[in-house]
Parts: sequence; C-alpha cells; structure tokens
Amino acid sequence: MNYSLTPIAIIHSPFKEKFGTPRQPQLAPSIHARIDFIPEFATPEAVRGLEGFSHLWLIFLFHQNWQKGWRATVRPPRLGGDQRVGVYASRSPFRPNPIGLSAVKLLSIRCAKGQVSLEVQGADLIDGTPLLDIKPYIPYGDSIPNATGGFAEPLPRPTLQVVFTKIASEQLALYKKETPELDMMLQETLSLDPRPAYRHNQDDPKEYGVLLDRYNICWHVVGVKAVVSRIDLVT
Repeated sequence: MNYSLTPIAIIHSPFKEKFGTPRQPQLAPSIHARIDFIPEFATPEAVRGLEGFSHLWLIFLFHQNWQKGWRATVRPPRLGGDQRVGVYASRSPFRPNPIGLSAVKLLSIRCAKGQVSLEVQGADLIDGTPLLDIKPYIPYGDSIPNATGGFAEPLPRPTLQVVFTKIASEQLALYKKETPELDMMLQETLSLDPRPAYRHNQDDPKEYGVLLDRYNICWHVVGVKAVVSRIDLVT
C-alpha cells in the first residue's frame, strides 16, 4: 500500500550543503532558521496555541536522498566511519522512507499578509529542506531522563579551536556588519570538526570549504586548531 505525503513548509537555514551541517539538532544552538509555510497551509489558525511551547519537533524529508534507495547497514560517523550498524540503529538519511526528526527551540511566530513563519533555533537541516509536519515538544512525554544512547553517547564536544588568519579576521570584521552572528556560526560549526571521521585527530593540510549563509569559509586543521584562511562572499 502506498501513501502520498505533501510538504507543509520549507525551512531556510544558513547550511547550504551536507558538509558542515551539524549531525544532530542543538549541536549549534545559536543558529537561527526560518520556517515558511507553503501557501496552502499558511493559515494563522493552524499555529494557534503554538506560542505556549518552547520547543518543536520537525518531521522532514531528506530531499537530497529522495529516490536514492536505502541501505540495510550504514557507517555512523560516531563509530569512526569504519564500523557498520543497522540502518534502524542510526539516523542515516539512506532509509526505506527518507524521513528525519529534529527538535528545535521556537523563538517566534509571525503571521502577516497571508504568510505564516516560525523562527527557530538549533536546527540541523539544510536550507530548502521540506517539512512534512510540526509537532509540539512535550517535556513529560518526550524527555526520558534514564534513556541510553548506545554508540551515540556521550554528547559530542567541540574538539577544535577556531582561529583566523589576518586576512580572514579582516573579512570577518567586514561581513559581521551585515551578518552579526557570523562569528558564532563559524565557532559552533567548525569546532565540532565536520571533516570525515577518519581525518580527525591529525594535522590536515587539505583546505576545506563550508558554505554558511552567503559565505564560503575556507579552512584547514593544524593540531587542535581549525585555521580559517579566507571568507568569501558567495554571490
């Protein structure tokens, strides 16, 4: 039996590609994103009472994996990328139905001129991700104090100190006039070391690029430092 699902909204976030996007929600807690409801579902009545909840569940579609098929086993980054577990023991996007779940903080609700938008914080979704549903986070039912997290424990911690070359520092000061949160976005994203797991814990002369908002961040690793060498405005 087949079922048809229709997206109700689109999320707009600073993350433009998979590389550099946090692997779980709340790992970059200061990152803001905006949810715009599709016109068919953009009615203020649909979000009535939502302001009473501090957090939301976002049910979304892994749209970049749509129709790519699924895998019975996957290699989670938390296991170094070289051990396999069953897909149902992971949050891999390569699932029989490419659906994801993310918990975010609700900051504000805006209803104006036929548009309905939510501002949220701590999302781990790529810009343009379609949302299939939004549900309120209910602490007494959704938080289980003694739950265990298997191989995904403990909580990921920042492993890299983010530093800037002279050129990058000058560019950051310039771009912060238009994007004040750029510094924090860089710190939270790069400190978690978005490189493939097998490259962690080693010097890495390779220059990487991470697209954040309208900027391409060029960086490499020296010891425990993520050295930002250049910040280019993407037009």
